[in-house]
Amino acid sequence: MDGDVAPLRELAAVCRRRDAWLMVDDAHGFGVLGASGRGSLEAAGLTASDVPILMCTLGKAFGVFGAFVAGSETLIETLIQRGRSYIYTTALPPALAAAARAALAVQTEEAWRRERVLAHAARFRAAATALGFELLPSDTPIQPIVTGNETAALAASEALLAEGLWVPAIRPPTVPSGRSRLRVTLSAAHEDADVDRLLAALATRFPRGLHS
Repeated sequence: MDGDVAPLRELAAVCRRRDAWLMVDDAHGFGVLGASGRGSLEAAGLTASDVPILMCTLGKAFGVFGAFVAGSETLIETLIQRGRSYIYTTALPPALAAAARAALAVQTEEAWRRERVLAHAARFRAAATALGFELLPSDTPIQPIVTGNETAALAASEALLAEGLWVPAIRPPTVPSGRSRLRVTLSAAHEDADVDRLLAALATRFPRGLHS
């Protein structure tokens, strides 16, 4: 929710000591994090032996639909034979499978997209911090701005929507009480001008910041 990164190396070390399996749901990291965009495991320098179960969605960075689980042959066969949600779920249409393969090719061959969205995040973060907004720790395309109470979050979201900017308000129970926030999500499709437009709207609408 906050764009932060789990301490995967530390978690993997604990699992090794306890003879436990570590499962990672890399919904937002896959396609963005790591030297080649392979996700949180690549960024943390971990392998399949460190993380026996990896789950990733195709509906975030890849822009399509569906998800996958990666693991040992025994694990996958067990899920196929015993996973009720898998057994009773209709398979993805072939067109979506083809779209996912095309998205994978784009992600592999066009690293500039990943570099661009991360540059947007750094640009936004530096400027928003300089304007006095409270951001949560995140170097990813998700940049939360803390507002405090949910009324302030909703009002800020509606004010930005009036400016043609969609920045959803995140409220309890999704986040702790008193820690509502705006959730800025950047993409490679954005231009520098889009980031600057959001920053200008924040500065104009909320010259004293958002925290209540």
